[in-house]
Amino acid sequence: MKASVDQDGCISCGLCVDLCPEVFSFNEDGVSEAIEGEIPEEALERAEESRDGCPVDVIDIFE
Repeated sequence: MKASVDQDGCISCGLCVDLCPEVFSFNEDGVSEAIEGEIPEEALERAEESRDGCPVDVIDIFE
């Protein structure tokens, strides 16, 4: 599974970065971005919680 963030819609609330720093971080523009590779198995549940909790629904998790 992989993750992506629609950076145009990100409001930089930090929920995803706080919940799952293995997958999400802030870039130099101050918006969230996801790692490029596969989500580590031990972080998948937290990545999904980040997606589900995102207040602007800009996180996607896909195969």
